[in-house]
Amino acid sequence: MTTSPAENPPDLVITALLAAYRERRTTPQAVLQQIYTRIAAVADYNIWITLLPLEHALAQASRLSDRDPASLPLYGIPFAIKDNIDLAQVTTTAACPAFAYIPEQSAYVVARLMDAGAIAIGKTNLDQFATGLVGTRSPYGACRNSFDPAYISGGSSSGSAVAVALGLASFALGTDTAGSGRIPAAFNNLIGLKPTCGRLSTRGVLPACRTIDCVSLLTLTAEDAALVCGVAQGFDVREPYSRRAGQPPRLADMASGTFRFGVPRAEQLQFFGNDEYARLFDAAVARMQQLGGERVPIDFAPFLETAQLLYQGPWVAERYVVAETLLRRDPDAVYPVTRQIIESGAKPRAADAFRAQYRLQELRRSTEPVWQQIDVLLTPTAGTTYRIAEEQADPLRLNTQLGTYTNFMNLLDLAAAAVPAGFTAAGLPFGVTLAGPAWSDFELLRLAARLQRFGAPRLGALPLPLGAAAEFDWESCTAANSPRAVALAVCGAHMQGLPLNHQLLERGAVLLERTVTAPDYRLYALPGGPPARPGLVRVPAAGAAIEVEVWSLPAAAVGSFIAGIPAPLAIGKITLADGRAVNGFLCEAYAVSEARDITKFAGWRAFQSG
Repeated sequence: MTTSPAENPPDLVITALLAAYRERRTTPQAVLQQIYTRIAAVADYNIWITLLPLEHALAQASRLSDRDPASLPLYGIPFAIKDNIDLAQVTTTAACPAFAYIPEQSAYVVARLMDAGAIAIGKTNLDQFATGLVGTRSPYGACRNSFDPAYISGGSSSGSAVAVALGLASFALGTDTAGSGRIPAAFNNLIGLKPTCGRLSTRGVLPACRTIDCVSLLTLTAEDAALVCGVAQGFDVREPYSRRAGQPPRLADMASGTFRFGVPRAEQLQFFGNDEYARLFDAAVARMQQLGGERVPIDFAPFLETAQLLYQGPWVAERYVVAETLLRRDPDAVYPVTRQIIESGAKPRAADAFRAQYRLQELRRSTEPVWQQIDVLLTPTAGTTYRIAEEQADPLRLNTQLGTYTNFMNLLDLAAAAVPAGFTAAGLPFGVTLAGPAWSDFELLRLAARLQRFGAPRLGALPLPLGAAAEFDWESCTAANSPRAVALAVCGAHMQGLPLNHQLLERGAVLLERTVTAPDYRLYALPGGPPARPGLVRVPAAGAAIEVEVWSLPAAAVGSFIAGIPAPLAIGKITLADGRAVNGFLCEAYAVSEARDITKFAGWRAFQSG
């Protein structure tokens, strides 16, 4: 068994790699060559289900060659994709070959990341159908821990975590319904962001429990998680469970000042005999106090009861919906432990589902007062860890123990970030989780950045320096939810990937959504250029719905952006299809007399391609 990857890895921390590209100290092609050399050295960790050929990755990099590295927020950043998330024209298996299909389009978040310059390396191993917290339930082999291959890597986003920890990608996409992004982050010394459900669209993600699924992010640092989340987030009108971002709760200044953090009462903490993890959690509590936190013991009982609902209640029926056809046609195609869990989803009745919903609502109400007492909840991410042989000898009970501190999060609509918090005497990582109300994601990451610098001398399994974060631009990442941001609708050359989009990106703008206007507008191709420009004119009596993108632009950058807009264009109020009024590009009516009416195309992209 290989235990030490190739030496001298490239610095894959996203912020560091972007700086190296901008300063011409390296290129995406050179980084990819190093990564693929390292991949060959760790083949026995069972990380990949589909590894894209080096030539495919280099072809992605070549499309960036005529772009300024500063023009794309993820220029040349290599990333991995859990194999229940679609990448166009690459097989999605969910670790079940009999279920495999080839998607025509990439998942919404994958497309956003690649549009921002990220380079896909491949599809990673997982607990089959994202059902498990261990990383061993796969016909592609048990994915091994990056620190000790005798131990579990954590699941279900196992391959994604180990790929980042071993320096094969700067970040990876996972999913997280019950802890599948946080558990492998903790076991591999990573940041694991479980965003607010609906912040990142799940379109193109094979469901586990569709009503509470979310895409998770596995990164080396909290700043990297914020950067990727800022790019990947956005309301997706085509995904019913996508949500328009809400305002973050009014939390204390966890980034620099004092705050209150909740900790389960001592008798409610469970470490399952792991005294090392208990010691490390006490140390993490002490560090939180050093950071300005006031420790507040809370009653953890309703959180624990909520956690039990996820697998002991009717939500497992959602997993059965996904695999039902295959289970009826070829039950032996499903991994035995996974089949046992999913088949139980056929048993709950509609009455059981409603009873569980009633109880969940009661538990939600009983946890609400906690957030009046605290700003953030601190728990272990997992109470213990196991060797692969131990887990495989008792898979259901040990997996259930691993979910003690994770299973309740999505049912209670919380955001969470798993954070490295030290090592056992044997050199295995330990992690804690910071949790808060919905839409507190970025505030949690700001606190995670401070905590990480206390507790983790390494990033992933690599001896890389953690570096300072004083200059990190948190405002640009959080622009979509900042009260100091302005929503701006664009309909032409400022749209993503078009010639003037860099004017938004350079000002820290974040794409919120793609949508259409109310059916009250006409679109014209104005004379002049380059670049060619459209003119949007409101004509309620004879209009149509026109494609637009809505961007969140930091308020401080609005003035310089508007100053560069030439006549006859101007910024005014545009009405969207759902009745919202947002700022956006309009054209003075006099200018369209010599312009071409292109309303029939219903959008600038369609006009250019048609």
